Amino acid sequence: MKDIRLERLAKVLVEYSLEIKKGDLFLISGSELTIPLLKEVYKHALKLGAYPYVRIYDEDFNEIYYKFASEEQLKFVSPLAEFEIKKIDARLTVLGPKNTKYLSNIDPKKQAIRSAATEKIHRIFLNRAAKKELRWCLTQYPTPAAAQDADMSLEEYEEFVFKAGYVDKRDPMKIWKGIKEWQDKIVRLLSGKKKLRIVAKDTDLTLSVEGRKWINCHGKENFPDGEVFTGPIENSANGYITYSFPSFHGGREVRDIYLEFKRGRVVKAKASKGEKFLKSMLSMDKGASRIGEFSFGTNYAIKKYTNNTLFDEKIGGTIHIAVGSGYPETGSKNKSGLHWDMVLDMRKDGEVYADGELIYKNGKFINL
Repeated sequence: MKDIRLERLAKVLVEYSLEIKKGDLFLISGSELTIPLLKEVYKHALKLGAYPYVRIYDEDFNEIYYKFASEEQLKFVSPLAEFEIKKIDARLTVLGPKNTKYLSNIDPKKQAIRSAATEKIHRIFLNRAAKKELRWCLTQYPTPAAAQDADMSLEEYEEFVFKAGYVDKRDPMKIWKGIKEWQDKIVRLLSGKKKLRIVAKDTDLTLSVEGRKWINCHGKENFPDGEVFTGPIENSANGYITYSFPSFHGGREVRDIYLEFKRGRVVKAKASKGEKFLKSMLSMDKGASRIGEFSFGTNYAIKKYTNNTLFDEKIGGTIHIAVGSGYPETGSKNKSGLHWDMVLDMRKDGEVYADGELIYKNGKFINL
């Protein structure tokens, strides 16, 4: 029997998140495990008159690539990739891993070389997205590997995923439109603020957001969603931060991340696990050790950490700060082949001050 929640999810992704219309060139990509959702999205896009095409990937090929590719091959970027990112109107990426740690033993220098090489493609993507020339969305399909990372059964994880996006409800699009209205209030609160100070356990970090734009994330680029973010002034971060949760990037896990900033740049980095990989990523290019994004997580339907950044950075009562490239639509000028979101739980003894005034305490905005 077909799961009605998959049909609802496909409808939300196509009609609400990506606003697919007749004539759109639409790339749909995912692993073979995600095919049930890919089919629903593909069918829905065809009914709307779009030109969808599907790309199925298998992470084994990625592992083989990093094991055997020469430095020359790591630096090579196919002209087809550049052509595609310049031509598509919309892109949906469906996460559906069979092994979330499949790159754990790959040389991090190889991953850094590849990330630096593809920065041009990433920059084209960001600029087109900022100009609204390219619509994109990232979502998750429940797989056994993702469920195991979350310490859940597959059935429990399915419930978690669908509830986080409200596709267990009859009209999820109506709910997301309501979330947009509520988050507009947060944007109004934060707009015009100049200096933020984040205080939490083993954390005291200040940064400037003067003149930068706050973005309301309500189910468009990520699904599920729930965050309000900006791009801080590139040389403004000073202080230190200790991230609450393990962080995943490039198929690797890094735990107990501590970063110390001076004049916007990471001057000290530590981790109890994956420290070599962390330092390798931070040194890949000039922008990798600067902050590209500061964000408040606002999805209070997500309460549990699941070892999946797509969900964890949205947990209501958290913040996340990404090192690496910023989003041009915020005014960020930071460029890098890296964008790595790291999450800090603020629900216990966490505070955020804006221009010296306490505006956020224990995971919630004050007087909002």
